[in-house]
Amino acid sequence: QVQLVESGGGLVQPGGSLRLSCAASGSIFSIDTMGWYRQAPGKERELVATITSGGSTNYVDSVKGRFTISRDNANNTVDLQMNSLKPEDTAVYYCTVRGRVVLGSLTRDFRSWGQGTQVTVSS
Repeated sequence: QVQLVESGGGLVQPGGSLRLSCAASGSIFSIDTMGWYRQAPGKERELVATITSGGSTNYVDSVKGRFTISRDNANNTVDLQMNSLKPEDTAVYYCTVRGRVVLGSLTRDFRSWGQGTQVTVSS
C-alpha cells in the first residue's frame, strides 16, 4: 500500500558528493521513522542513517560527519546528502519507511523498502 521511489544515485569520484531522495506515496496515515540502508557486494545490508518524525537522527559511525539525513513531513520525502564520498561507500542504497496505513476505517503498521539505487565511488 505504500510505494517508495528513490533517485539520485550514480558514479562519483572520491571526495565528491551525491544526494539521494526518496518519496513515499499511497494510503499513508502517518510516517514514523525514515531511513537509508546500503548493501555492498558480498556484504550484508547495513543501516546508514535514520530520522524520526520528531527529527532525531542516527548514523552509522563510518558516515558521521559526512552524510546528513533530512525529511520533509509535508511531502513524505527523505533525503540523504553524502559528502566526502569514499570508495568504501560504494553500494546499493535502499530507502525504508515505517508508519501506519489506512485500511478502510482502520489503520495498521507498515514498513516499505525502495527498489535501491546504485552509488559508485571510483576514480
